[in-house]
Amino acid sequence: RLTLYQSNQLHSPHLTVGGGHTPREAFSAGINNFQEEEAPQGRPFNKEKMKDSPEEEAKLERQHFWRIIDAFRFYRVHVQEQVKRAEGQILSLPQRHQDLLPDVLSNLARISQCADHNQEILQAVVHNSLHMFENIEYGEREDPRKVCPSTTFDMDKLKSTIKQFIRDWSETGRAERDTCYQPIIEEIQRLFPNDQYDVSKVSVLIPGAGLGRLAWEIARLGYICQGNEWSFFMLFSSNFVLNRCETVNSLTLYPWIHQFSNNKKSSDQTRPIIFPDVNPQSLPLDADFSMVAGDFVEVYSESDSWDCVATCFFIDTAHNVIEYVETIWKILKPGGVWINLGPLLYHFENMADELSVELSYEDIRTAIVNVGFRIEVEKPSVQTTYTENDRSMLRYIYDCVFFVARKPADLYFNGQEGEEEEEDDQQQSFPPAAKSPRREGTDRLT
Repeated sequence: RLTLYQSNQLHSPHLTVGGGHTPREAFSAGINNFQEEEAPQGRPFNKEKMKDSPEEEAKLERQHFWRIIDAFRFYRVHVQEQVKRAEGQILSLPQRHQDLLPDVLSNLARISQCADHNQEILQAVVHNSLHMFENIEYGEREDPRKVCPSTTFDMDKLKSTIKQFIRDWSETGRAERDTCYQPIIEEIQRLFPNDQYDVSKVSVLIPGAGLGRLAWEIARLGYICQGNEWSFFMLFSSNFVLNRCETVNSLTLYPWIHQFSNNKKSSDQTRPIIFPDVNPQSLPLDADFSMVAGDFVEVYSESDSWDCVATCFFIDTAHNVIEYVETIWKILKPGGVWINLGPLLYHFENMADELSVELSYEDIRTAIVNVGFRIEVEKPSVQTTYTENDRSMLRYIYDCVFFVARKPADLYFNGQEGEEEEEDDQQQSFPPAAKSPRREGTDRLT
C-alpha cells in the first residue's frame, strides 16, 4: 500500500485554492464566502507573511485538518439544503404550473438519494484519512459524530474533488486523461526510452498530483515517480483511491447532482459514474511510487535531484509563477527536463490580500529561457477540458500550452561543481517519503 508522508505544514488557507481548474465563475461566490470566514481570524493571506511559532503552526494545521474533515461530513446536509430550496421554489408556483411539471419533485427526491450515496463514499474517505500520515497525527475530536457547518467555499472545493474521481479514476474520464496526461507520458517515454535507459533509475516528480493517476501511470511504466500535493481535499481522496480501492468499477458516485443549470435531461443530473476503472493496487511489486504532502516550493529544495519534473494544470496555482520556474530549475539534474501542459487560470487572481502575479505565457517563456532552460518542444495550442460534464449545455475548453524545457547538461562542467556532478551522477536525492510497504511484506494501514 502507498504510504503518505507529510513533509510540511498544511494549515494555510491557500491550501484549499489549489488543485482545481473549475472556471472561476463557477465558484466566485464561494471565494467571497471564504474570505469573509477567514479574515476575522486575523491571519494574513499573503504567503510571505505567515511566520508562526512551531506550536502555533501545529495548532493551525490541526484546525485546518479538522475543517476539511468537517466539510466531507457536512456534504449531505449541504445538498439537502439545496434540494429543499429547489422544492420550495417549485411548491411556490401556481398549482397550474406545478401540474405541468409532474416529474420535477420526484427528480429532486432522486437527487437527495444520490447525495446520501455520495455521503457514504465521503465517509469512507474520511474514515481512511484520520491516520493517513505515517509521521503525524491530529488527535481525536471530542465528539467525532458531530457535523459542523462548512463554508460555501469548502463545499465548492469538495464538489470539485468529487469530479476529480471521475477525471482520474473512471472510464468516463479517459478522454480527458488522454488529452492531458498522455502527451506527458509519451514525452517521458520518448526522452527516457526503456531500450536506452534503466527506467527504474529515472526519477519523475509530479507537483500538484491531485488524485494521483498521472503519477500512478508513470510508476506503472517502471519509472521512479513521486506525486506532491498540498490540498487536503486531494490528499484524503487520493489516499482512499490508492490504498482502499482494489476492485475495478466497484464504487459509484453521482458527480453532477450539484449542477442545476444547463441540463438537457433531468436524468443527466443523476446519472451514475463508476470507479476505479483500474485496480490501483495492481502496480508491479517493484514499482517505486510515493506521495509527499506539502507546498511544492518548500518541500523540494534539494539541488540536482530529479531527471524530470512534469506539471499538468499546475503552474497557475502559484502566487508567483517565477518561483515555480526557479524551483524546477534548481531541483532538476543537469540534462533533466521539465514537461508542462496547462492553461493560466491564476488561482489567486482578484483575491484580497493575496500575492498574485498574473503573467502571459509569453512573459513566462521569456523567464524560462532567461533562467537558463532550453525549450526543445513547444505546442502553443493543445485543447482539453477539466472535470468536464460532457452532457452539459455549457462546456469549457482550455487552449493549453505544451512544452519541454531542458536544463543544459553542460551547465556545471566549466567549474568545480562539474566534478561534483560527475561523482553524484547516479545518486538520487528526494524529500523523505515512504515507499510502498507491499515490497517489504507489510500490510499496515496508511
